[in-house]
Amino acid sequence: MTFLGPMLPILSARWALTDEQAGYLISAQFFSSMVGMFASGVLVERRGYRFTLISGAVLMALGMTLLTSGPWLLGLISVSTFGVGHGITTPAGNLRTAEINPQGSASALNLINAVWGIGAVSSPFLIAFAQRMHQTSVFLYGTASALLVLLIALAVVRFEPDTRALATPPRPGHSVWESRWLPLICVLFFIYVGTETSFGGWIASYARRLDSGQHSFWAMMPSFYWGALLAGRALAPFALNFSRETTVAKIGLCLALVGGLAIVAAHGMGLLITGSVLAGLGLASIFPISVSLLPGWFGESANRASGAVFASGNTGGAILPWFVGAVSTRTGSLRFGFVVPLLGVAAMLLFYMTNGFSNDEHPSV
Repeated sequence: MTFLGPMLPILSARWALTDEQAGYLISAQFFSSMVGMFASGVLVERRGYRFTLISGAVLMALGMTLLTSGPWLLGLISVSTFGVGHGITTPAGNLRTAEINPQGSASALNLINAVWGIGAVSSPFLIAFAQRMHQTSVFLYGTASALLVLLIALAVVRFEPDTRALATPPRPGHSVWESRWLPLICVLFFIYVGTETSFGGWIASYARRLDSGQHSFWAMMPSFYWGALLAGRALAPFALNFSRETTVAKIGLCLALVGGLAIVAAHGMGLLITGSVLAGLGLASIFPISVSLLPGWFGESANRASGAVFASGNTGGAILPWFVGAVSTRTGSLRFGFVVPLLGVAAMLLFYMTNGFSNDEHPSV
């Protein structure tokens, strides 16, 4: 979903949007993705992983194609279509990865999310190139074509097994909704996804305002952020060989906090690049580690809790980036808007500082 960040200035210019209105695009993408996440579990249970992942790829390709032209309303529809497709594939991909790697799930999830990061890093460069050629529609059609190729690959690859493993029956009288951890973990995922998306979604717009030149370097700024995120997820499995999950998370959030402060303080591209890299590197392992810790927080109820947890994350991805735009519009400065994800990093660091158990330590629910 990271293509929307570097595309946001282009779409804002096409439809003459304010920052608050542009934030609605991000909100539409994440709210629709939340719908897809709720549908994902049902599709996996009834039709298997293959059908679920193919359905998501079809919807994402359709959304990219619709975004090539048309009015503001069609833009919202296309972004929402893409969001539903992304929402369908994200839980299925993550849960299947964890399911087939029961030992070392944190490392496996970091690696699979690192592969996802390759697209996040490359898309800003592709968008910048297409924009210089005044052919941004080529990027959108090209991405749709790549998704169709993925669809074909999914149709022929083997899936064994092709259904989610049956959950362990709950203990009598125990419900995930009675867990004291559920509200807190939902808030954690709400803040994380909203924070990651706020940095990635607005950094190109922020760079464009700091760099008043006529070149398109600003469009490549998200690549520094997503590139650092990719590098961090690729390196995380090595760090996890020597440190507990929560230790890696705390170190990462300290880096992200320094990066966020650098972004807010930036008046030129140098400090902005530094802040973007630190923020991306610091946030890299938080989502995979948090997913891997779900069994530690919820025990045998982890599968039942995952729906609410993932949905909370997507809600954060819809609300916090919009809030960044709203703060920017009200204050007249996107710099103040970046205080929102900065506070999000601080809140997550506080959580991990006060909840320092790992997969080897299962808290009572």
